[in-house]
Amino acid sequence: MIFGAFKGWTKSQRHALIASYLGWTLDAFDFFLLIFVMVDVAEEFGVSVETVTWAVTLTLAMRPIGALLFGRLADRYGRRPVLMANVLAFSILGFATAFSPDLIVFLILRALFGIAMGGEWGVGASLTMESIPVKSRGVASGLLQAGYPSGYLLAAVVYALLYDVIGWRGMFIVGALPALLVLYIRSFVAESPAWSSQGPGAARMLDVLRKHWSLALYAMVFMMGMAFFSHGTQDLYPTFLKLDRGLDPQAIGIIAVIYNIGAILGGLIFGALSQAIGRRYALALGAGLALLITPFWAMADGVVMLAVAAFAMQFMVQGCWGIVPAHLNEISPAEVRGTFPGFVYQLGNLLASYNATMQAGIASRYGSYGIALALVAAGAAITVGLLALAGREAKEIDMAYAEEEGG
Repeated sequence: MIFGAFKGWTKSQRHALIASYLGWTLDAFDFFLLIFVMVDVAEEFGVSVETVTWAVTLTLAMRPIGALLFGRLADRYGRRPVLMANVLAFSILGFATAFSPDLIVFLILRALFGIAMGGEWGVGASLTMESIPVKSRGVASGLLQAGYPSGYLLAAVVYALLYDVIGWRGMFIVGALPALLVLYIRSFVAESPAWSSQGPGAARMLDVLRKHWSLALYAMVFMMGMAFFSHGTQDLYPTFLKLDRGLDPQAIGIIAVIYNIGAILGGLIFGALSQAIGRRYALALGAGLALLITPFWAMADGVVMLAVAAFAMQFMVQGCWGIVPAHLNEISPAEVRGTFPGFVYQLGNLLASYNATMQAGIASRYGSYGIALALVAAGAAITVGLLALAGREAKEIDMAYAEEEGG
C-alpha cells in the first residue's frame, strides 16, 4: 500500500516531496536541539529549567507570524523561492543561537527562529500536496510529516554522539547545515503546478477567514489539540528521562532514536491507513490508542521498558500527525492554500505554546515530570479524537478546484 502509492510519479513530483520532507526534517532538527540541552543552558546562564522552557514557548508562539508571512509570500510569489528563503532563515538563526552571550539574547534568537520555523511547514506542504496525485496524498502526507520525528531523531543522534565533545553550543553550530538544502531546491525542485496555473494569489487573508470563519476556528482548535498532543509528549520527555529516571546522555539519546523510529513508522502507516478509511477515523483511532498507552508510558521505568513505551506512544502520536498535511490542505480554501494550512497549524501552536512551561510547573509542584506528561497527553488525546470525528472528510477533493467544491 505504501510503496505502490509512488508508482507513476514524475521526477518533479518526487523532488517536491523530498525537498519538503527534508525542509521539515531540518527545521525540526534545529528546534529539537534545544530540547536535549535545556538543563545545560539553565546551568550556563544561572537560571532554572522552567525559565529556559520560555525559549520553547517563544518559539511556538512566534510560529504563526512566520506562517502568515511566508505563506502570503508563497501565495504571491510561488512556493519554491519562498521555501528556499525560509530554509536559509531558520538555518542562520539556529546557528546564531550558539553564540548567545546571555539568556536575553538566547530568548530573542529562539523567538526569531520561531518565525522562520513557522513558515516552512505550510509552504512545503502546499508545494507537495499541489504537485502529487490524489491517490498518493495519504502516504505522502505520512512521509512529509515524518520529517518532524526525523529531525528529532537527528538531534538525538547528535546529542548521543557529539554532545560530550562539542557541548550545547556546538550542537547549535551543527544546526547551520540545513542551509545546504537550498542548493537542492534551486537545482531540482519545480514550482507547484497548481500555483503556476492559478498565478499569484489575489485573495486577502482576512476576507477568506471571514468567509470561512467556522472552518478556520475548527482547524485552529483542532491544531491546538494536536500541538498539545505532540509537544506534551515530546518536549520535556528527555528532561523526564534525565531528572526523573536519572539516565545519562547516551541512554537518553538511544531511547530518543528508538521512539522517533516509532514516530516515523506511525506517520507512514497511519498516513496510508487514512487513504483507505478516511482522515477522520484514522485520527480518532490513533488518539484512542494513545490514550490507552498513556499510563504505561508515564510510569515506565528501566531503559528497556521506557524505550518500548516511548516507541508505542510516539507511533500513535505521530501516526495522527502523519495525516495532518493531507487533511489540512484538503479542507483549506484553494486561493490561500499557501497560507491557510500553515497559519491555522501555527495558531494551534500559539494556543499550546505555554505547554513546556506549564508542564515544568506541574512537575515542580508534584515532584514528577511523569505526572505532568501524563495529564497533558491524556487530555490532548481525548481532544484530538473528538474533534477529528466532529470534522469533515475531504480526502478525494481535487485541489485545483477545491474552492468550487466547497473547500
